[in-house]
Amino acid sequence: MAATATASPAATSGAGAEERMDPRRLIAFFAMVVGMFMAILDIQIVSASLAEIQAGLSAGSDEIGWVQTSYLIAEVIMIPLSGTLARIVSTRVLFSVAAAGFTASSALAATATNIDQMIVYRAIQGFIGGGMIPSVFAAAFTIFPPSKRNIVSPIIASSPLSLRPSVRRSAAI
Repeated sequence: MAATATASPAATSGAGAEERMDPRRLIAFFAMVVGMFMAILDIQIVSASLAEIQAGLSAGSDEIGWVQTSYLIAEVIMIPLSGTLARIVSTRVLFSVAAAGFTASSALAATATNIDQMIVYRAIQGFIGGGMIPSVFAAAFTIFPPSKRNIVSPIIASSPLSLRPSVRRSAAI
């Protein structure tokens, strides 16, 4: 009976040590969430400003849709590939390269002088940025213990969804 009482506090302290979070890992994780948020925000911003992009690049109405479509197709191609890439190079390296590439391709898109360049730069941006979103979810399941995952997943998923109604309202105006 005494052995049972002694084992119980040890098991409790072991579970408590497992529940403790490393502050550096939390900071890194929230930096990843900001990067993912920026990638999703970029989709919303471009969607809301397609008319201005069309006017700025003197693009036709049949061409401007490809600015958004090229990004989304490239992103959809990259998302399933990101699992394999993360296993090859690690989630940390994949996210770091994706964030740096997304930033560089965003700068390229800002310098586009015609619709063809914009479509190519947006496709590059979507493909490279497509590695960030799954990396954040993979990191969440690696960093957080199972007891905290039910809190973390909705936080990650809800941040971009909160943008959609405001973007739709501004696009309608």
